[in-house]
Amino acid sequence: MTLVSTTFVGAAMQYDFNRNLAFDVENHVNALARIWTHPSQIWLGLPFSMTLLTILLAHEFGHYLACQYYHVDASLPYFLPAPTLTGTFGAFIRVRSAFTSRRALFDIGIAGPLAGFVFLAPALAVGLAFSKVMPGIGLRGDLHFGAPAIQWMLERAVFPGVRSTDIYLHPVARAAWIGALATALNLLPIGQLDGGHILYALAGRRHRLISLLSIAALVLMGVYWRVWLWLFWGVVLFWLGRRHPAIDDPASLGLGRVKLGLIALVVFLLCFTLAPISTSGL
Repeated sequence: MTLVSTTFVGAAMQYDFNRNLAFDVENHVNALARIWTHPSQIWLGLPFSMTLLTILLAHEFGHYLACQYYHVDASLPYFLPAPTLTGTFGAFIRVRSAFTSRRALFDIGIAGPLAGFVFLAPALAVGLAFSKVMPGIGLRGDLHFGAPAIQWMLERAVFPGVRSTDIYLHPVARAAWIGALATALNLLPIGQLDGGHILYALAGRRHRLISLLSIAALVLMGVYWRVWLWLFWGVVLFWLGRRHPAIDDPASLGLGRVKLGLIALVVFLLCFTLAPISTSGL
């Protein structure tokens, strides 16, 4: 079902891309309706859907394989189809047993984002190679999409001297953009997100304080820059995601895992965007 829903969205994106149409909700809905009435064109959405699902699958299998290594009972990945602009609410695995050590918590938490990043980085590079220059395209339409640091750096390599707002992203690059946003969300150092697991394994008691400060930062960014995505997640995580189950394990993580934690921080900074989505009126 998720493959079908994301492929429909991808076909609509490809329809707009082929006709140089900026993202507009009305145009997007019309493109979806056209794909619905001409189902032979749905295959045009496969580059988007397969790219996105591969990134999500890599992320969740990173967690799953780490769970298997530590004998933590976990399900295979579930995908969630959704009538959204991405066609999905993402993917997850269900962990059925508790973490018994800080090392297991750290390794399982960090495995997903790193595995997903290994796939999204080259996907973004390939997608940019198929993208095109259209002056001001990023400032047209109903929604404007910010460029994370990794996209900005790759754009400088593929399109030297061209502004991000002048680059029309190919659907493959847009799928990688969604993967980068999902990675940044998961690496937020809050509660039981992947970043929260990493933080708890590294910082222990300071986890709660850092989680609260991070939530406050999300709310402030949401209000100051009017980025409703960060405001929404700040409120949700304040009510549902501040705490982390206690793990009584005095063993040291070792220098190697501290270095991996710094790598995870770099990945977060590469994928994070101050204003990932804004409306034309802001």
